[in-house]
Amino acid sequence: MHDWTKKNAALQHIGVLLFEGFSNHCLANTVEPMRAANMLSDQTLYDWRFLSLTGEAVVSSSGLEVTPHSRLADHAGDMLVVMPSYGFLNHGGWHTQAALRAASHRYKTLAAMDTGSWLLAEAGLLDSHRATIHWEELVRFSERFPEVDTVRERYVIDDNRITCSGAMAAFDLTMHLIGRDQGQALALEVAQLFMSRDSARSHAGGASSSSRVINQALALMQEHLEHPLPISEIARRTGRTQKALETRMKADLGASPAQVYRRMRLTFARKLVNETDLAISEIALRSGYEDPAAMTRAFRKEFGTTPRDLRRNSL
Repeated sequence: MHDWTKKNAALQHIGVLLFEGFSNHCLANTVEPMRAANMLSDQTLYDWRFLSLTGEAVVSSSGLEVTPHSRLADHAGDMLVVMPSYGFLNHGGWHTQAALRAASHRYKTLAAMDTGSWLLAEAGLLDSHRATIHWEELVRFSERFPEVDTVRERYVIDDNRITCSGAMAAFDLTMHLIGRDQGQALALEVAQLFMSRDSARSHAGGASSSSRVINQALALMQEHLEHPLPISEIARRTGRTQKALETRMKADLGASPAQVYRRMRLTFARKLVNETDLAISEIALRSGYEDPAAMTRAFRKEFGTTPRDLRRNSL
């Protein structure tokens, strides 16, 4: 069972190792959810540094130039994200292999995005691990590295090795890590911010029938914030009994449907408090509360402050 909320999670220090021809899409899908998690939690949960092997600027496949914070050799942390993408075969060789092997002693976890799995495998850092790669390279990868247990998944987490198949999967992976490390409530908020229902949950790559049911339930909740549906009706519309939906949601998100629905409505209320001049009574109505006092009580219990205090302190 996953945790709905987590307190006092340790700050994660992330190194993002960029190579010439890296994908902007993959980079954004990796870093932006972490930025959003910091913003929404009002804490520094993730600190990341852009790196290159030499410390010199690198240019993405679409021409975006990034000046790294430092060389790989000068950085250590909790996770190193290896991101080559296009032209990855040109980035191999003994120099890269030696740098990655050395980095494996300075980082708790190594993660490879897109074609980064090839570079880790070439350095012997995926031996005896399950791993994936961009699916266009899957057959060639499995033939070249028989010592790696190659699987066709969107992403794979095997102990302290993480591999990811591409840019879209990078978003799902980062959402999974946020949910695992910071709690599913924050992951759900990040998913709402990016309007991505399907990544609100933590999942292991495939789209199982149970995961589709949870995503359908989340979609119904999102569509009915102002006029909340009974949980029994949400269950009916997803083709499940209320008990079955509650069991599945507690297993996937660590919270009951009622808890999840309340959090979504209050998160929307918080957004209106921060971003509009609407009266608290109007915000209560728009987030499904006929009584502003009831919304204020629920808001204080959920976020540790009242809507009025939050608005006053943000001025």
